[in-house]
Amino acid sequence: MANPMPPFGQRPDGRRTFRGRRASPFGPMPIRTIIPNALTVLALCAGLTAIRFALEGRFEAAVAAIIVASVFDGLDGRVARLLQGSTRFGAELDSLTDFVNFGVAPVIVLYLWSLGDIGGIGWIAVLGYAVCCALRLARFNVALEDPDKPAWTANYFVGVPAPAGAMLVMLPLYLSFVGMDGLKGLPLLIAAHCFLVAFLMVSRIPTFSGKRMGLRIKRDMVLPILLLVGFSAAVILNYPWIAFTALSVGYLCMIPVGVLRYRHHQARMAGAHLPETDDLPID
Repeated sequence: MANPMPPFGQRPDGRRTFRGRRASPFGPMPIRTIIPNALTVLALCAGLTAIRFALEGRFEAAVAAIIVASVFDGLDGRVARLLQGSTRFGAELDSLTDFVNFGVAPVIVLYLWSLGDIGGIGWIAVLGYAVCCALRLARFNVALEDPDKPAWTANYFVGVPAPAGAMLVMLPLYLSFVGMDGLKGLPLLIAAHCFLVAFLMVSRIPTFSGKRMGLRIKRDMVLPILLLVGFSAAVILNYPWIAFTALSVGYLCMIPVGVLRYRHHQARMAGAHLPETDDLPID
């Protein structure tokens, strides 16, 4: 039986502590664990600032702030893995930040821009999207790794991830910025669009993740990739809303492709595990 009153020990500085235990759980932390969390906090600040811009009627700046938040969100996890600074605290902070930036800020911007014109229905669309985003993040956080799961499944998400959902739900704003001003006067259509994106997030539809893309590329592909990056940056900087409209439409078009590829892999696995038989048909 364990001693309910363990003896005290004496530390060099004269303070007493329980024998066999560390003197303090709050030791110094390496800087590599702070950098990813700092990026996550910057993402949170950008998402909250987007709401402020929307309240001021600066909707282009609000959308740009959410895009900046998504950039920081994409960086923090990769920087944590690169620096080996991943922590449980950082994972929880990242999840809470994702809900604010991608589950609340985009639909608040849409509500202040157009959905507020239909009152309760517009707010139901806001709540429906936000709740579905929270459920999607919760499902992602509690998902357990199945050791028997084939490696190729890591290339797919279950449903549309939250950052992609935020990009898709703001599609009406992109279109209005490129000249389709009439969309602002169709709040019911925008509400239906919010429900559609919310459904995609909580669905079981497999979508490409891109997390397992190789870190090494062939030498003869370096120059084309660099040219593509430069061209993409030039287009985004000069025609940002056209670029994000194209990205959103392209992502929607890739969803059926992802489903077909996922089913193709499943069919190959099923064929590989079919039981062999020597029985031949008799004429």
